[in-house]
Amino acid sequence: MVGEGSIGSNRVLLAGPLGWMNESGPPLRALLNDYQISPDRLIVIHDDLDMEFGRLRLRRAGGSGGHNGLKSILQSLGTPEFCRLKIGIGRPAPGQDSADYVLEPFSDEETERLPDILDRAIRAVECVVAEGIEAAMNRFNPLASEA
Repeated sequence: MVGEGSIGSNRVLLAGPLGWMNESGPPLRALLNDYQISPDRLIVIHDDLDMEFGRLRLRRAGGSGGHNGLKSILQSLGTPEFCRLKIGIGRPAPGQDSADYVLEPFSDEETERLPDILDRAIRAVECVVAEGIEAAMNRFNPLASEA
């Protein structure tokens, strides 16, 4: 699923996998090929179990951190050189399966917080596109930041 738009004078594509996130690498590679986009122009937005719910963290590049969707993307792209916006979802309860946890609905409290979290995520992506990854990391990565 792909949509086109702009952030300032920058043309952007927003794409979401229609299949399993764990198998999103091949369709992403095809999308980048179709639009002739280099992986270094990519921003992958994904959940992160190792961060508290709602925390944002931008990274310039890196490994999968155990995230199966990122493993698929890394394997398909053949490079770790793409930006990531991680959105914390917190850890499952002791004994709860991580796969089940990431697929379950948000709690009422989490659902109430989603509009603010998504607003900050949108502003973080806009900042990356308009001002660059360094400015966005400085603004959105600090724990106290509600930029």
